[in-house]
Amino acid sequence: MLLDADLTGHTVLVLGEAHASRRALRRYAAAGATVRAATSPAEAAGVDLDGVSLAVAVADGDPAWRPHVTDLGRRRVVVTEQAAAPGGQIVLVGGGPGTPELLTVAARTALREADVVLHDRLSPWRELRELTGGAELVDVGKRPGHHAVPQAQIEEMLIAHARAGKTVVRLKGGDPFVFGRGREELGAALDAGIPVSVVPGVTSAIAVPASADIPVTHRDVTHTFTVVSGHAPLTDAEHAHLAGLGGTIVVLMGIGTLNHLLAGLRRAGLRDTTPVAVVERGYRMDQATTYATLGEAARGAVAGCASPAVVVIGEVVRLGRGCPAELAGAVDTLAGASA
Repeated sequence: MLLDADLTGHTVLVLGEAHASRRALRRYAAAGATVRAATSPAEAAGVDLDGVSLAVAVADGDPAWRPHVTDLGRRRVVVTEQAAAPGGQIVLVGGGPGTPELLTVAARTALREADVVLHDRLSPWRELRELTGGAELVDVGKRPGHHAVPQAQIEEMLIAHARAGKTVVRLKGGDPFVFGRGREELGAALDAGIPVSVVPGVTSAIAVPASADIPVTHRDVTHTFTVVSGHAPLTDAEHAHLAGLGGTIVVLMGIGTLNHLLAGLRRAGLRDTTPVAVVERGYRMDQATTYATLGEAARGAVAGCASPAVVVIGEVVRLGRGCPAELAGAVDTLAGASA
């Protein structure tokens, strides 16, 4: 469990083999308690109970601990039982668009169970101390043009921690399998024989536009949307394909190649009047949305926008919060759309 109480001034005794009880030791210490440990039944027999107000038994079914647990109860020490921490494993967790409110229940559970968290810069890393209760936190985040920790080294770190018997969470922004290295990390764990699982996350491709009230689909406007990585420039053939779809285009990691994309879409026939929105720093206090037409954007109207940002191109942009009246007033609807 994750401790919300402040246990400063309290002394807690943790009973259990050292590796199995590591999670309990960390959590109660993170809650402010003075923690004592008995890592074997023989050690428990002579432990100092002076000032101990709570005992946590991580016996993991070993009957040798039972007499000591019973004795603590007779001596009016409150006793609670906790499951043993598991052996080494890796959990790939989607952290959503960066706000802890959009972490899934499964993501919060995985963070609570973690011994080590390797996190990206677009995950909710600022709240990790609170969310994990004292896990080791390692920043392996990539920044535009700067990968401080190479991907191969990240995978090596994941495997090394898991082989040391730890539960390792790889916390990624958005969803692990949407323009991330999630499948590569999953494959590295499988190749190494490490138990691994995946917790999907809320993808920024949908969540960040929604934070500006921009739907990526609308039954009267478009029934398709395409999510594009802007990490590398697209080809002319890809520009032509996107322009011909007629739906919403959502671009992640696209600020560095945005000019190339806008020029390519115009060459491919996308109208200059097509609306564009750049949503910067989604879900942060300083979130900002810049609106323009495709022609205006290509001429520099969005030049001041910076990462992290999500770019939305298409008629749905006219529905966004704060969209200028001159841009919002003429939404092209689907022919034959139901009322």
